[in-house]
Amino acid sequence: MDSVKLRLLEAEIKAQLEKIERVYLELEDRAGQMQPETPGPIESTAYQLHNLYNAVEDLFKIVANAFENHVTDLSQWHTELLRRMSLKISGVRPALLSQEIADQLNELRAFRHFFRHAYNIRLDFGRVEQNLEVAQNVRPLLRRDVVAFLQALGLSGEE
Repeated sequence: MDSVKLRLLEAEIKAQLEKIERVYLELEDRAGQMQPETPGPIESTAYQLHNLYNAVEDLFKIVANAFENHVTDLSQWHTELLRRMSLKISGVRPALLSQEIADQLNELRAFRHFFRHAYNIRLDFGRVEQNLEVAQNVRPLLRRDVVAFLQALGLSGEE
């Protein structure tokens, strides 16, 4: 990949990280209002968890598109995209994610899927709280892995 494309990729990744961080701020705000018997704040927190995974998945799309790393199995597209981001593709690109964070992100992906289809189910406080904890664990790991990815590409990884 030429230096212009690499710099463009770096800029897109950093811009997406800023979007992810804004979702985290919304998530913190909503989670602060959540109580076991308050459906509105629970639903609002779940929605922000949904948004968080969407924003992270958009980061994956940026990387996949930059390296022509397209997913062909559309029935498992979201799972496959996440799995691919934890793969080092020799001669093409380093892994974006460590396996540690990929496993946690898979939990958030599964919650996002549940949330999208839970239109007739009352959200469980414990389940939302559990996924909130996963999201909080992911936050520093994602930044760490993205910086390592950029550095492996010969980019600074710094803001």
